[in-house]
Amino acid sequence: MKQLITVFLRSLPIFALITICTGTAFAAESKYRRTVEKYTVPDVVLTDQNGRKVPIKDFLNPKDTTVVVEFIFGTCTTICPILSAGYVNLQQKLGADLHKAKLVSISIDPEHDTPKVMKEYLKRYRAKPGWDFFTGSRDDIDKVMNAFNAYIPNKMSHFPLTLIRKPADGSWVRIYGLLSSSEFFNEFNKVGTK
Repeated sequence: MKQLITVFLRSLPIFALITICTGTAFAAESKYRRTVEKYTVPDVVLTDQNGRKVPIKDFLNPKDTTVVVEFIFGTCTTICPILSAGYVNLQQKLGADLHKAKLVSISIDPEHDTPKVMKEYLKRYRAKPGWDFFTGSRDDIDKVMNAFNAYIPNKMSHFPLTLIRKPADGSWVRIYGLLSSSEFFNEFNKVGTK
């Protein structure tokens, strides 16, 4: 709990900055951009937080589960904690329906995000089953980022991006910007029901 509070307190300046930059109506008005896209996941093998090698193309394309993907890194102190808090809130809101979501974090810092670092990151956020963190070679990570039109040449220039896969047709809802927990839950539910 102490670590979660520390992460939250580190994130407070970001919340303050967002409020200052967007005005006080941030909470009342939606400030994210939503589009529906088609992506082809590359046929690469990434490594999860347990050290398992996983063919990411198969992992991200289940027939009956809504998949959510975000690009983060383990030592980030800016937007990654906010994005991860969104995953925590989504898992809490899903409750008994947790099996309906496959949450995926993909490292944009594979040189430093080892399985040990990723496992500790998930533990810090009290991740429940269904939230996995992946790393891989720089080349394979770049292929995945490029496939989702999310290439980030430098981890310090990353941006808030959430991708939600529609199980019905395999298309992806691309959300650029930060979502409130209720907005995230609503977007997830819209994708899962259509």
